[in-house]
Amino acid sequence: MLSEKMQGALNAQINAELYSSYLYLAMAAHLNEVSLGGFARWMEAQALEELTHAMKIYDYVNERGGRVTLAAIEAPPSQWDSPLHVFEEVYKHEQKVTGLINDLVDLAIAERDHATNNFLQWFVKEQVEEEASADEILQKIKLMENAQGGLFMLDRELGQRVFNLPPGTTLVAPPASA
Repeated sequence: MLSEKMQGALNAQINAELYSSYLYLAMAAHLNEVSLGGFARWMEAQALEELTHAMKIYDYVNERGGRVTLAAIEAPPSQWDSPLHVFEEVYKHEQKVTGLINDLVDLAIAERDHATNNFLQWFVKEQVEEEASADEILQKIKLMENAQGGLFMLDRELGQRVFNLPPGTTLVAPPASA
């Protein structure tokens, strides 16, 4: 059973993950608008990934006998100055999410909630990957700042990203057993 404090913190993280999905979808819309479809596709895949993170926590709260309480999702920005600005914001956002995950781990340790601490370790590892991925793209954009055509080559590369649902993850609850 989850403590009230842990349940509240996990519900807040569900909201944060849904906001992340919403933010990346807004970025995708903006990037499509400025004819960077590959960048937009990367963001769409990222939005789906963040949604799966929210669902993973949602499923965990339910599995532990907790109550999921959904809150309003803040509206994200809708425009950015450049692809560089977009990825600066992505990197900053992923660092913020890492801080939120670390706070959850700290709470699980303080509450001696070993099951939740164990569950959260997947997210700790995931955030290392998320920050590295965002930073890699950010650094590529910075490197090509003065290279004509570089942005379009990166757009083509990012457009190759395909979202794959992680094994054991669902976006829809499985049917009730007969």
